[in-house]
Amino acid sequence: MTPSQQTFKHSSKKDEFESPDFYQIDDLFTEEQLMIRSAVRDFVKKEISPIIEDAAQRCEFPEFIVKKMGDMGVFGPTIPLEYGGQSLDYISYGLMMQEIERGDSGMRSTASVQGSLVMFPIYKYGSEEQKMKFLPKLSSGEYLGCFGLTEPDFGSNPSGMTTNFKEDGDHVILNGSKMWISNSPKADVAVVWAKNEQGRIKGIIVERGMEGFSTPEIHGKWSLRASITGELVFDNVRVPKSNILPEADGLKAPMSCLDNARYGIAWGALGAAMDCYESARRYAMERIQFDKPIASFQLVQKKLAEMLTEITKAQLVCWRLGNLKNAGKATTAQISLAKRNNVAMALDIAREARQIHGGMGITGEYSIMRHQMNLESVVTYEGTHDIHLLILGHAITGIAAFK
Repeated sequence: MTPSQQTFKHSSKKDEFESPDFYQIDDLFTEEQLMIRSAVRDFVKKEISPIIEDAAQRCEFPEFIVKKMGDMGVFGPTIPLEYGGQSLDYISYGLMMQEIERGDSGMRSTASVQGSLVMFPIYKYGSEEQKMKFLPKLSSGEYLGCFGLTEPDFGSNPSGMTTNFKEDGDHVILNGSKMWISNSPKADVAVVWAKNEQGRIKGIIVERGMEGFSTPEIHGKWSLRASITGELVFDNVRVPKSNILPEADGLKAPMSCLDNARYGIAWGALGAAMDCYESARRYAMERIQFDKPIASFQLVQKKLAEMLTEITKAQLVCWRLGNLKNAGKATTAQISLAKRNNVAMALDIAREARQIHGGMGITGEYSIMRHQMNLESVVTYEGTHDIHLLILGHAITGIAAFK
């Protein structure tokens, strides 16, 4: 145990989670995919589950987990080996996110941001020099990264961003700010989206220590309490032009990153739902009222049956979407459907599971209330529940309800 781990109180409750598989969906996964899932599940049981309740209660980010996640290979697993990735497929990536969010949404946010929102744009839009400089260190967990798109006045409308840069010889001068940025207070690098003097959106890699660059932490959160969230503030920050992503031009570039992140969220929310369901099922079998387990009552069985039904449907959605991603065919609207459906489903299951747990459901003895509070953020970030509905509406009708 590292010194940083010792600062967290370890739970005496053993994590015995096994995922539900009512439709034998495990048969659809390859042996390698199942091995990866098993390895990450064991990692969560060993490294995250014992300390996560204490971390959430204290609203403290378990920083030691970053290097351990890097060692596990959960950062950018689809990135090629030569850049420090694992060259894995998207179903393997999805299963990783499922298992990590089963442990905690904030921990999955750390991994999602690192892989989908920092490593992915550097790999897809960066120069060879940028890839070799940053990707191996991000993959290993030596560096922690963040993604700067959302601003105080521009969330669902990122094209309105005011963060901008102007040329100054071999550098650019960056000004503006970003808000609600996961990982930012501890991040070594930030992939920041800003407008150039012509109004075109570009991606810039900003590094910790650049003068005028600060990352104040956001306090007072009731959600994602074990994750660290902050701002990005740029006050005449001089950034070398060599840190501009050469292949990123326009809003399409950051949106492609969000597609990757939303894909991971669809799997991750499924993991949170599974954890709530499994906890409720076990509790219902053990809790005795009126001389019998509450699992024998019709209304409790109704709740459990409906939970399992929704989880099974979401499992099939994720599996199919993973295959579409592997084939390069997954559309933004298809990813929106999965993110929107699975997060809403997980929230409903968390609420029903809380009722089955009764008063114990609001305590840190069980993961239910923590998942429920976390999912209130997940349903909003990476595209709100309603924005994803309108993305689907656009795909259905061909008419954009927003621009």
